Amino acid sequence: MVKSLYDVLGVAKNATEADIKSQYRKLARKYHPDLNKDDKNAAEKFKEVSAAYDILGDKEKRQKYDNGEIDADGKPTGFAGGFGGGNYEDAFRQGNGTYRTYTTNGFGGGSGFDFSSLFGEDIFSRFNERSSGGFDSAGFGARRAQKGQDAAYSLAVDFLDAAKGAEKSIIMGGKRLNVKIPAGTTDGQVLRLKGQGYSGINGGSNGDALITISVKSHPYFKADGKNIVMDLPISFKEAILGAKVTVPTIDGKVNVKIPPYASSGEKLRIKGKGIKTATSTGDEIVNLIIVAPKTKNPALEEVLNSMPDEQTRGF
Repeated sequence: MVKSLYDVLGVAKNATEADIKSQYRKLARKYHPDLNKDDKNAAEKFKEVSAAYDILGDKEKRQKYDNGEIDADGKPTGFAGGFGGGNYEDAFRQGNGTYRTYTTNGFGGGSGFDFSSLFGEDIFSRFNERSSGGFDSAGFGARRAQKGQDAAYSLAVDFLDAAKGAEKSIIMGGKRLNVKIPAGTTDGQVLRLKGQGYSGINGGSNGDALITISVKSHPYFKADGKNIVMDLPISFKEAILGAKVTVPTIDGKVNVKIPPYASSGEKLRIKGKGIKTATSTGDEIVNLIIVAPKTKNPALEEVLNSMPDEQTRGF
């Protein structure tokens, strides 16, 4: 039994566009080839879910798929089964312009029948619109133009390129293309390049290229929406006395002030040092992490022993 595209993505047939997109991103991250280099099955699964999303993620294609107009590969299903129980055999135009069809057990068990009396003479031209590429000039009508299929690709980018935006040059379909990575691109996001997919049929427009982005991890930065988050180790002395320290941001290093008697887990906000888009700019959030000294310090121990005990736990 052929698995439906909804089963491939693991969504219900009445799933919303947002649900389908969210599920695809989840699966794309799970099976991305760059994250499963030793698992050939993951690469095949990635291709399978990408092909399913190519159809279900497109409103027009999804409608055609649900109506049975295209199959799971995106190819037109044409018309089949004929008339009168599925024994359609032959149809041809008579000299007077009408159509006659002969069936083995359909309308009259072998006698001719004038379909134009029921449907009008353009019935076969309507079937033609459902067929794969239509009939040629020797058949029932001219071939109609069809848009080419979309092509699925994957692209791994560095964290800073995804956060700040960048332009990457890649080879797709034997040609070099420049791909613009928008600032704030997230892991699993799909970029669409219009007209860069497979060629159209009978003069139809080309399909699109769907590029799934895999964002590489960074040694200390993480993205939280448009904010950049990082942990900042500070010494015991810096935590007690306060200090000015240099902190990295995605745009370079800046100086920040650590307040005296800071605790681990406290956060400092550096305004405007997050992800910048056309509509807004995020901040950098710095989590303070106190690091105790690793070497014995008798003077420090003496000072600490002279201090009164403080209740810091509520349990």
